[in-house]
Amino acid sequence: MKLKELLLGLEGLKARGDLDIDIKGIAYNSNKVEEGYLFVAIKGFEQDGHEFINEAIEKGAIAILIEEGCDLKSFKVKKDTVVVMAKNTREALAIVSCNYYKNPSKKFKLIGITGTKGKTTTSYMIKEILEKAGKKVGLIGTIETVINGKKIKENDRTTPESLELQEIFSKMVKEKVEVVVMEVSSQSLKLKRVVGCEFDIVVFTNFSEDHISKKEHPTMEDYLQSKLELFKMCKVGVVNGDDVQGSKIPKLFPDSNITTYGIDNFANVMARDITVTNTYADFKVKLTDRNERVKVGIPGRFSVYNALAAICVAKKFDVSPEIIKEVLEKISVPGRSEMVANKLEIPIMIDYAHTKESLENILQTVKMYTRGKVICVFGCGGDRDKEKRPQMGEVSGRLADYIIITTDNSRSEKPEDIVKEIEKGIKKTKGKYEIILDRKEAIKEAIKIANKIDVVVIAGKGHEMYQEINGEKLPFNEREIIKEITNEIK
Repeated sequence: MKLKELLLGLEGLKARGDLDIDIKGIAYNSNKVEEGYLFVAIKGFEQDGHEFINEAIEKGAIAILIEEGCDLKSFKVKKDTVVVMAKNTREALAIVSCNYYKNPSKKFKLIGITGTKGKTTTSYMIKEILEKAGKKVGLIGTIETVINGKKIKENDRTTPESLELQEIFSKMVKEKVEVVVMEVSSQSLKLKRVVGCEFDIVVFTNFSEDHISKKEHPTMEDYLQSKLELFKMCKVGVVNGDDVQGSKIPKLFPDSNITTYGIDNFANVMARDITVTNTYADFKVKLTDRNERVKVGIPGRFSVYNALAAICVAKKFDVSPEIIKEVLEKISVPGRSEMVANKLEIPIMIDYAHTKESLENILQTVKMYTRGKVICVFGCGGDRDKEKRPQMGEVSGRLADYIIITTDNSRSEKPEDIVKEIEKGIKKTKGKYEIILDRKEAIKEAIKIANKIDVVVIAGKGHEMYQEINGEKLPFNEREIIKEITNEIK
């Protein structure tokens, strides 16, 4: 493809050289550059791509895309290398990626889901409903990428970088996908990864404190504004009307067609007569012109909200009430209130809860139906929002009967330091706890002290199959660990 065709849609560019040259590929990582490529230099949190311009040229890049403010004279750029300067190379990467893959998101219906909690569960609910309705569906999210029911790969971030995202979209077009359901993280919106995507429906699940750090969002306002960018990209929305920030969205975007859902406040789609048990939640909701009872195979009030969001989207595709009810009753999502069967028949739940609100939700839910003790095993991630550590400690101390504080993706921080901050919160309560830094040993201890009328909640990792420590991802499958421990105990 001609370089000038790749640059269509980008404004305020400055260029040196022949824009009619043929580009054979695009890379923003110099290690992936091949002969005839365009290299896009983007500034990351750890490294600046501009420092690798010479390396990219040596590997065969015939054109480079750099950001305004870059001192080109400091690099020994060959005279025959085409140089293009853009205001923001992250945005530029997104646009050239869309152009390179011929704007694939225009060729299917794209549903984007954002929010602090519930993105993954809601995305699976929508995917399963639409598939049952006969649609060919693609899924991109925190856990995996799926095309027409086939798992393509496990994901290490919620929303891929723009170049990889457009490549995935292109594969989905080749597989004749009709609808793509995608989790859209605040980080991806802030870093322009979804610029150029043609969204048909956007969903806002809720908003609460998370991802506040130097490497993510400096303030809650920055976090919120990043999420709201999605509504600037699409005029059809589905919003949680019970959420404080969500309730403001219809007024913030008065020209958009926004459907609200909720439980407590008036909304277009409302749940009534709610029942929550240890295995499901059910409620009444208008699926057509009358109220019908819907049962969701995931316990908790939050499951009702996720189901309502999925119902709103399903109604826009005219899916029958029978299909909606059938799918929601059988729904299961990896690492989301996931009950792990075991030889000891102890109720053991794995959940991704890693914020104050999500931990509070899951503990309140299990406390409602547990006859015995609620035993909670959790930690907090390193190099992330430190404010939530004592908050999560206080929540666990208030709601759980016994807590084991442990390690959870400590990254570059010392686990001991993270635990001390969690401990500050627990000490504000009368909660009983102990500290076991080795996460496997912590899980083992929780299982040893539990019986069949208790519930063990292992929070924080959910679907993750690793522990990230000192820059290394070590295999850590909590399901296998539970199986191993329960088989050993006699």
